[in-house]
Amino acid sequence: MKKPFDPVDEAGKESFPASDPPASNLPDHAPPFELPELPYGYGDLEPVVDTETMKLHHDKHHLAYVEGLNEALAKHPGLRGSSLESLLRDRTKVPEDIRASVHNMGGGHYNHSLFWQCMTPDAGSVGTDLRKAIDAAFGSLDKFQAAFEAAGQKQFGSGWVYLVANSAHSYALEIVTLANQDTPLDVRRVPILGCDVWEHAYYLKYHNRRADWLKAWWQVVDWQAAGARLEDAKWT
Repeated sequence: MKKPFDPVDEAGKESFPASDPPASNLPDHAPPFELPELPYGYGDLEPVVDTETMKLHHDKHHLAYVEGLNEALAKHPGLRGSSLESLLRDRTKVPEDIRASVHNMGGGHYNHSLFWQCMTPDAGSVGTDLRKAIDAAFGSLDKFQAAFEAAGQKQFGSGWVYLVANSAHSYALEIVTLANQDTPLDVRRVPILGCDVWEHAYYLKYHNRRADWLKAWWQVVDWQAAGARLEDAKWT
C-alpha cells in the first residue's frame, strides 16, 4: 500500500525538529511569512499542469516550506521582519542552529513563489528585448529551449533549472541548475525564469518522464513576466 503523502518527509525532516524551544515572548515586529495566493486557478494551466498536482504542490508542498521557515525563525525573534532575500543571500548572518532550516525552507519558499509567477494560462510570445538577449546568449529561442530542457533533464535528483541574468557581465543570460532548494541567490544571479524539476511538480501526470514535463512547460511560460524581470534587473 502506498505511503500517504507527508509534506514534512518531502521537505526534509531535519528542518522540522521534533522539539523546539518556545518562541520568545518579545513582541513581533512583522507578521510571519505567508503562502502566496496563486495568480490563477488550480485548473487554469490544464492540460500542462493537472489540477491535482497544482493543489498538492501549492497547498501542501509550498505550505510546508513556509511553515518550516516560520518555525525556524520563531527561535530568533530578532530576525522577524527580515526580507527573504536578505536571509538567503548571506547564510553567515543567520544563527547556526537554524541556518540549514532557513536555507532549505526559505529556499523552497523563494523558488516556489517565483515558479508560480513564471506561468500563466495566457502564454504569449517572447518580447523583443528578451528575445534579443536570448539570441545573443544562445543563438536562437529554439537553441535556448533545447539547452534549458537538456540542463533540466541532467539535473541529478531534485532541483531547479533557471534562466538567469549575470549582473557581473552586463546582465547576460545564462542557464543554471540548482540542487534541492538552492536559489539563484546562492550563485549571485538574477532569476528570470525557473522550472521545478522535483518529482512532485510533475509525477502525477508525467510519471518519470521529466523530459516530457520540460517540453510541455513552454506552453504555460509567462514570457511577459520574464521580460519584465530582465528589464527590472537592469534598473536596480
